[in-house]
Amino acid sequence: MKNRLLIFIALLAGTTRMSIKAESLDSIIPLKTVVVSANKIQVNRNSVPLSISVINRDQIEASSESALLPVLSQRVPGLFVTQKGITGFGVSEGAAGTVNIRGVGQGNKVLMLFDGQPQWAGIFGHALPDTYVASDVEKVEVIRGPGSLLYGSNAMGGVVNIITRRHDQPGRRTQARIMYGSYNTQKYMINNGYNIGNFTSFISVNHDRTDGHRPDSKFHITNGFANLGYKFNDHYKINGNLSLAKFKNQNPGKTNDPIFDNIMNVTRGTTSLGVENNYQKTSGALRLFYNWGDHKINDGYHTGKQPKTTLFRSDDHNYGLLLYQSFRLIQGNSFTVGLDYKNWGGHAWNDNIQSGDKANDIIDKKIDETAGYAIMQQDLFNMLSLNAGVRYEHNSSFGGEWIPQAGIAFRPFTGNAIKASLSKGFRSPNLRELYMYGSKNPDLKPENMMNYELSIGQYWLDGKLFTELTAFYIDGKDMIQAIPVDGKDKNMNTGSFTNKGIEFELTYQPLNQLSFDANYSYLHTSKPLIAAPEHKAYFDITYSPGRFVFNVNVQSIFDLYINTNTKKKEDYTLLNAKAMYRFGTRDRGFNLFVKGENLTATRYSINEGFPMPKAIVMGGIDITF
Repeated sequence: MKNRLLIFIALLAGTTRMSIKAESLDSIIPLKTVVVSANKIQVNRNSVPLSISVINRDQIEASSESALLPVLSQRVPGLFVTQKGITGFGVSEGAAGTVNIRGVGQGNKVLMLFDGQPQWAGIFGHALPDTYVASDVEKVEVIRGPGSLLYGSNAMGGVVNIITRRHDQPGRRTQARIMYGSYNTQKYMINNGYNIGNFTSFISVNHDRTDGHRPDSKFHITNGFANLGYKFNDHYKINGNLSLAKFKNQNPGKTNDPIFDNIMNVTRGTTSLGVENNYQKTSGALRLFYNWGDHKINDGYHTGKQPKTTLFRSDDHNYGLLLYQSFRLIQGNSFTVGLDYKNWGGHAWNDNIQSGDKANDIIDKKIDETAGYAIMQQDLFNMLSLNAGVRYEHNSSFGGEWIPQAGIAFRPFTGNAIKASLSKGFRSPNLRELYMYGSKNPDLKPENMMNYELSIGQYWLDGKLFTELTAFYIDGKDMIQAIPVDGKDKNMNTGSFTNKGIEFELTYQPLNQLSFDANYSYLHTSKPLIAAPEHKAYFDITYSPGRFVFNVNVQSIFDLYINTNTKKKEDYTLLNAKAMYRFGTRDRGFNLFVKGENLTATRYSINEGFPMPKAIVMGGIDITF
């Protein structure tokens, strides 16, 4: 495998001498080339050393998905998301929605962001997959590798920055969608964008419900989102948003060990306010954010057992302040400094089901994190970019942590980029690991890892074809594991791991009506890992003659561990398709569409004991006016 990889890199590097006209690069979609997640300011993707995948609005819209994560799982190499049903991820027992990047992700090691602001549950630290709604997203930037330099804890394995929608075009635009399909699955969406003068707004409401493909697996959720902005002048603007989600999920348990009355009622919310400045030589922002949750969970009972007499209750929070300023004082140079403050935690207890009175307290804790960082990028001769930075973060539980990062991007030929980087990622222990249940250990240190990577990207055929090959090596240590100590399990910093592999991306648009997208990732791990497939491949073709749009895509997963103790693996291939016909224009008209998932009715599981549904068919109408 190693020899084949070296030969592949050598061949790709040698062929970069092919001539590509400079003016052809102007036709590349700007969303594919401009990113903000790498330096906190807009930079060209090819000038930063990190591996960053960008999923734009058109790709999200074409999926007709209400949830965002399945789109990312297909289109981002090295990223994998666990699923357990037709829609909905849930929380607690049997939950899905874990995001892994390069085999790193279990235990909140991939950081989810809304417009650069961290989002996770304050007590258990897990991500909030049911709150990531596709209709509210303008684009997604995925850092495949540590993002702890800029974003701190939980960005150990990578960063998923969800950039929310704003209505920047003058006037109003309203979109509505209705979908119905297998297992009485219903999806409703309406959003409205409005722009007058210096004021902009975008508001949306989504509602999904399904009976589920198994008994006792019903799910329904309502999401609301509002994003408001005002531009004072050419230098200052203010933006605020609010996102609310309320869902009810029933977990049927594993097929060989069903569970009854395991019902979860959850309310989640997040809000933020930001003031941005933009001058010729400097730009930056001050952002305040707050996210919270209220959970009421009946843990249910198994066959032969008695129903629970208590409900698990919790409310948690995660709030903070982000301040950064970037300076461009020297030709080709940008220097960004920032300060972060975060406070996260919450209260968990049990209530008596019959009386509603509190039965007992479980935890009532909070943790402070304060950090400062600096990152510099210098462009030389229009072909070389040097990037380096350092962060120091202090946590009220474990103390301080230094985070370095450095890299280089070399563009020897038009349309070519060769990038290399090393970066450190870390994850703070969450409240459960520190203070809850029998395995708790308040003396835990953060987990951390070093990531080394090299990538070669090239535009071909006057910019119609883009390919990128990335090789990476990860060395992790101080992983938190429950191990026997004096006859009892205790969380300890004892684990280590190495992950290595390659990732390949390809996009090709030979005609205006025809496009191809493909990606492949290979992952080798030093120990079996859940939700980290060794091989992951995706191929997508879209053909849009006239008013029709036809799409077919295939995803293949091989050597996916679903149980590391028994070494049980899954291999599966999914065939999906969609057909659409448009009446009127894109901004004034409606689309009729039908889509099918897993059309070959493949039997497979991602979470052990939770078989995924066989063929799913959905149809709907999408109206814009």
